[in-house]
Amino acid sequence: MGDRYRKTFPVTWDQLHRDCKALAWRLLELAPFEGILAITRGGLAPAAIIARELDIHLVDTICVSSYDGKAQGDSNVLKRPAVRDGGQGWLLVDDLVDTGATAKLVKEMVPAAHFATVYAKPEGRPLVDTYMTEVSQDTWILFPWDSAPAFSRPIYSAPSPGEQPEPSQE
Repeated sequence: MGDRYRKTFPVTWDQLHRDCKALAWRLLELAPFEGILAITRGGLAPAAIIARELDIHLVDTICVSSYDGKAQGDSNVLKRPAVRDGGQGWLLVDDLVDTGATAKLVKEMVPAAHFATVYAKPEGRPLVDTYMTEVSQDTWILFPWDSAPAFSRPIYSAPSPGEQPEPSQE
């Protein structure tokens, strides 16, 4: 995770679904929207949930690549949306706004779209119109599509004969 991220915030599928549904409630007063623009890949699952909750059937993507594993790099636009009028009437959805680098890029493409993210960090938050939950800048959000259930050692485990007890580092 590097020095930039000192904490990890794991998000389960259930929690993501609840947070997306709560975000849809916040967006309901702004509806109807002509369609949704999902920022791939992280915005795909939230966009699907929000599209269902707001009964939006027209969904397009803006394909941007900016993360390599756990490091954020330069943004690379892979696909632009086919919308007119700067995205007026459209809802732009992503899972997270972190530093705001991707947010700035997509807002230039669709400046009139309403930008919503499920999670927001302080550096990128000013670029988002609506968000659900704020997390600290030094937190890595571990999304369910980036993780798998695995054994977790207890905080304390009894030592084998002759060993000293050692607390878990997890």
